Amino acid sequence: MSNEPTLTEDDIMRALEARLGRLHARQRLGIERDHEAQIFGQGLNFFHPENLAASPLLIRAALTAVGLYRRGLANAEKLLLRENEIVSARLPRAFDGFAILHLSDLHVDMCPRAMARLREMVADLAYDLCVLTGDYRGATHGSHAAALDGMAELREALRAPILAVLGNHDTILMTPGLEQMGMRVLLNECETFVRDGARIHVAGVDDAHYFRVDNIAKAGEGIPQGEFSLLLSHTPEIFRQAAHAGFDVLLAGHTHGGQICLPGGVALTLDSVLPRAYGAGAWRYHDMQGYTSVGAGSSVLPVRFNCPPEITLHRLRTA
Repeated sequence: MSNEPTLTEDDIMRALEARLGRLHARQRLGIERDHEAQIFGQGLNFFHPENLAASPLLIRAALTAVGLYRRGLANAEKLLLRENEIVSARLPRAFDGFAILHLSDLHVDMCPRAMARLREMVADLAYDLCVLTGDYRGATHGSHAAALDGMAELREALRAPILAVLGNHDTILMTPGLEQMGMRVLLNECETFVRDGARIHVAGVDDAHYFRVDNIAKAGEGIPQGEFSLLLSHTPEIFRQAAHAGFDVLLAGHTHGGQICLPGGVALTLDSVLPRAYGAGAWRYHDMQGYTSVGAGSSVLPVRFNCPPEITLHRLRTA
């Protein structure tokens, strides 16, 4: 648990207005409150089962009836460490070997054993940057206190620098609390890293799937043409926009790889509007490389089938 003082609602609003400006902060929060529990018609896809209160009960009943619920719960606790190499001619030699720990879709208040395993796994890993691509909360609306408590526990096992973006399960009201822990939440913003006079840029967009408050142009406006740049997005659905904006890499999550899949990892649904090839793992679109994490946590119900949870260690290499 964090020893940081709890932020009041007034503290949170002052922090958001200082970060985003008064109009932007109130507009962003208003969009969220208007639509946060909407089941049909909001976001990039039409139906959002994660917003349906009966979804966990229905899925659990079905899995219990066929004797698979306990197996699915055990599967959700077996995290894997995956490694991915990103090779680029635009990467400065000073950053050759730069390691990025990628965590996504934690839903920290859904499966305590999976999060305990995650903390154990990251404690001994060596990396230069940690990035979080959204969905820290299990629910899509209501209190976020449990999610912040879970993130504070995880933060103790992580090393700075840490960059994060928000997902469709996250409220912008979580931002000051996350930043109080020492995480930098990128809300259509960019951070630059310097080594031996060389630079790379890591930008991040606000949720592009459900609230659709992403702004790639704003996130990348300060990146000089020709310099290596990486974009963090909760969803990979913006792959076309990211590629045509000149980003070299897109790191995302959101899909859970399907979470409940047929044998062979065939997803029943990716809850996304994108080619299935981009729903999990490494992929490429034009000159941009992408990676979609299947996530470390689970959504709606803490079960997985034929789609083990993961954390990913990306290593940058100069071509």
